[in-house]
Amino acid sequence: MPKTLVNLDPEDRAWLDQEARRLQVPMTELVRRAVRGYRQGQIPGTSSELDELLARTSGLWPQGDGLAWQQSLRNEWHPET
Repeated sequence: MPKTLVNLDPEDRAWLDQEARRLQVPMTELVRRAVRGYRQGQIPGTSSELDELLARTSGLWPQGDGLAWQQSLRNEWHPET
């Protein structure tokens, strides 16, 4: 496996060291898992399964504007006086 040099902020390095001790794995394994998760879209802020699901299901509700419907339901709980 090729080695890679990575510069980290001291706080991030300390967190990685602590997390590695807690999980009883080498720090390098945590970095590999993070990179793998990032590549697979499991890290927030990356292209993810959620984005894909939202794209596939967008517009499926035929009753119109879902937000307007939701707000009308909430207005029933606390009608304006």
